[in-house]
Amino acid sequence: RNIGLAKSRVRTLNFRRANFQLFKELLDGIPWETVLKGIGAEQSWQLFKDTLLRAQELSIPQQKKLSKGGGQPAWPSKDLQLKLKKKREMYRKWKQGCVAWEEYRGVVGMCRDRIRKHKAQMELNLVRDGKNNKKGFYRYIGRRRQSKESVPPLINEKGELASSDMEKAEVLSKCFASVFTGGRASHVCQDPEPLGEGERSGIPPTVTVEQV
Repeated sequence: RNIGLAKSRVRTLNFRRANFQLFKELLDGIPWETVLKGIGAEQSWQLFKDTLLRAQELSIPQQKKLSKGGGQPAWPSKDLQLKLKKKREMYRKWKQGCVAWEEYRGVVGMCRDRIRKHKAQMELNLVRDGKNNKKGFYRYIGRRRQSKESVPPLINEKGELASSDMEKAEVLSKCFASVFTGGRASHVCQDPEPLGEGERSGIPPTVTVEQV
């Protein structure tokens, strides 16, 4: 029986071989004002999404997704990985009583020192080659960041504070839907009063409505 033996093949977009000129022509050739006239926000979004995905399929090829090493740090070299493997083996032998504690601690200290030096050298190389390897530099910075920025609390058209994820999503959804309905557009704006250096405003962004 061959059930369950099929392997999943994940594919991603290959932007290096994309034909962006064709992608632009496919979208520019559609009279959006005429096509979207008289239909609701949901239908407009679905039509735009289907058209965008169709243009993407025709102009951007796909490729097999490459593995990124299972979440390993960006800096270990082949030699350092062998040292870490030796440290794990020494730990197992110490737990089994085959080696002394001092011998195991010596290997741990050597690995820690090698890791610090190798990491410092890798970061120095990233800084020196930042202009030629911007992708690698920002990838490393992104992995080092512990927290990600989130959407701040918003004030809806009723003047109520939207702090939960669901409430903020509803406020932003109404702003997006207003683009396609009624000729009125909403936008999220900050407090217009300028802030001094190092100061932060305690007033959350508000959603206002303007006539288009």
